[in-house]
Order: sequence, then C-alpha cells, then structure tokens
Amino acid sequence: MKNFVEELKWRGLLHDIMPGTEDQLAKERTTAYIGFDPTADSLHIGSLVQIFILKHFQLCGHKPIALLGGATGMVGDPSGKSAERNLLDEATLNHNIAGVKAQLERFLDFSEGKNGAELVNNYDWMKEISLIDFVRDTGKHITVNYMMAKDSVKKRISGENSEGMSFTEFTYQLFQGYDFYHLYKEKNCLLQMGGSDQWGNITTGTELVRRKAQGKAYAITVPLVTKADGTKFGKTEGGNVWLDAKRTSPYKFYQYWLNSSDADAEKYIKIFTFLDKETIEALIAEHQEAPHMRVLQKRIGEEVTTMTHGKDAYENAIKASNILFGKSTSDDLKTLDEQTFLDVFEGVPQAEVTKEQIENGFEIVPAFADTGFLKSNGEVRRALKENSISVNKNKVKEDFVITTDDLIADKYVLLQRGKKSYFLLKVV
Repeated sequence: MKNFVEELKWRGLLHDIMPGTEDQLAKERTTAYIGFDPTADSLHIGSLVQIFILKHFQLCGHKPIALLGGATGMVGDPSGKSAERNLLDEATLNHNIAGVKAQLERFLDFSEGKNGAELVNNYDWMKEISLIDFVRDTGKHITVNYMMAKDSVKKRISGENSEGMSFTEFTYQLFQGYDFYHLYKEKNCLLQMGGSDQWGNITTGTELVRRKAQGKAYAITVPLVTKADGTKFGKTEGGNVWLDAKRTSPYKFYQYWLNSSDADAEKYIKIFTFLDKETIEALIAEHQEAPHMRVLQKRIGEEVTTMTHGKDAYENAIKASNILFGKSTSDDLKTLDEQTFLDVFEGVPQAEVTKEQIENGFEIVPAFADTGFLKSNGEVRRALKENSISVNKNKVKEDFVITTDDLIADKYVLLQRGKKSYFLLKVV
C-alpha cells in the first residue's frame, strides 16, 4: 500500500492531520469518507479537490466513501458563509443527488472489492431519527461551549455584516458529527477528510465518536485552492465552472485550465492530475524552459477534461480551440454542437437572417454589407479583391452564394474578414 499522507504532502494537499492518523493508515486498510453538499445537480471544479483526495486514497489501497448530504443539505453548512443558505426540499435534493452520483462514478471505482468505493446518503439514516431521540442520545455528548468555540460559528456571530446564526445552522456541526459516528459504527469508518474550512465540523465528529462510542477516529484536511492573482478558483465571469457538460461545455471547461497562469499551473498539475512525481517534475522543467508553449496548461486540460467528460469531448475541445487560430476547416466547424460553437464565438457580433434568404441563396456582398458586418458594398468588394473574405473559414470570391449547405448546427453561418474579425449570421 502506498503512503497516502506522503502522497498528499508532495502534491501540496495536506493542511491539518490529527495525531495518530498516519500510523493508522500504515497499520491496515482504512475506510474514510468525504461529504458532498448536493446544493445543485452538478458539482463544480471546486469539488474536484475532494474527489481527487478520495481517488488518491483508493489508489493507495484504502476504502473511500462518498457521502451525499441529503439530510444536511436541508440544513446548510455555515462554514465560510456570511449568510444563511436557501433550504432545499426533498424532491430537489433527490434530483441533485442523482446528478452528483453520476459524476462521482466517473472518477471513483465503485466495483465490488476490498477497497471498492461506496456511496451513501445521510438522509437514509437521519430520516429515522426523531428530534427527541437526537437531542437525548447525541446532543448531550457535545457541549454548547464546545460548539461555540468553532471558527465557523465565531466568525458568523462576530462578523461585521453578520445577522447572526440561526439555530438551524448552529446544529449543522452536530448533524455532520453524527454522520461520522454513524459511519464509524456501521462501516468501521475511522477517518473523515475535507477542506480546511471543515476542520471544526470534522473534529466534532471525532469527539462524538470518542464520547458516544468510546472509539478513536481521525481527521485530515486539505488546503482550499486559491489562484495566484487573488481571484476565486473555479469562478469565471460567467459564474461557476461545472462538471456537467450542459452547464459548462467541455470546450469552456478545457479553456479554464488552458488559461491558468504559469504560477497556478505548477500547482494545479500536482493537485488535478494523477501523474507521478517524476512525470510532473519533468513537465514543470519543460514548461520553465519555454513557458509560451503552455505545456503544463495543455497537459492539465487534457487530463482533467478527459477524466470529467471523456476522450471524445477532450478532442472536440481541442478542435474548437484551434478554430480561432486558423487551423480549422468548414468541416471542423460543422462537427461542433451548437453550445460549443456559441462558446467559441462568444461575444462575436451577429445579425439575423431569414431561412428564406438562405434557401434562395444569399449573395456574398449583401451578406457582408446589408447585415452590418462591413460598412458598404464597396468595402466588401475591396476585401474580396484582397482575398480576405471567408465563409465558415473558407476563402471565397465575389460569385459565392451562401446556401443551406453552409449552415452550422442548422442555423449559423460564420463570416470572417482577415484573421481576427468575425461575424455570425443566425437563421430565424
């Protein structure tokens, strides 16, 4: 069995570790869990760190459990939050859980075996417990003083803009602690892992195991990933970068990694790939020799996009990325689905034309002039003489006519002047 803690250390993924944890992992195959909050029907790339931690744990010979917070998702974790979350109803949570489960199965091996991953939902055991039973059998083991001392509680109560903390949120750490206790009793789960902001919730669990079951449980946290420029990891101007292709296309997903800074890429290659130390050190050295080649960014993009969306989606993302740099053909454009096509040409000006115009044949001069792309018929003709006019990446002459054969995704035509000036015709 590989040394899991050493693996975390060299990858820069160890923040806090409870004394005795490394000894326990060296002694025997150990079961550990990480919780995932099903506030949406997809995880985003901020969750990838936790997914990768569970996968590393499995690759080191141990047994991972992914816990979906069907019950705790109804309460809302206050950690790192300045305001209370909207509470979700059961139907929404069940929908979200199904989506998250499908994503986890892309990364973790859930096959039968000594260290096959398991998926559990804390609603399955919490729904059977009455309030009276929970308060009597669990609440009495953890003092209010102990709960008040947690950073997640203190920050919310003493924060400048805080409206305080509801009793609902205050009980969250007790619910999470009970999850650990339950998995300890039912699955012999001895370790909980999570982000560094979860240390307080996790140690409430180890304390509950100690007091309620007279047992020994362990904890590991990993650093929260940050970007070198101070902006939040996993966020773009358009919002979260999701693992669901319908929310964030594989093209945009790949572009997020490709656009990483050099400083971030040196960190991300260790965190977001399963490449070994020697391979990563060689890639970093190669990147430092020629940063403009973006070796690290490309390799990270390849590894993560392939794992998340599959090899075909990665290859399509590469094809889409090349379109803006002139290395593509009309056939390449026509292989793109509508969302990817729109992502590639996001922000490009466009004009609407009728289906009838295209069916009748849209001559090249009015296609460029009457739609507002170029200012006049004369300007279009001058550009044609300069051989700088393209339709769907193909150079055209003045006698060219746009027809339905030229439609991309059945509704777009890409006009271009020179190398970088684009315009879309949208058929309505």
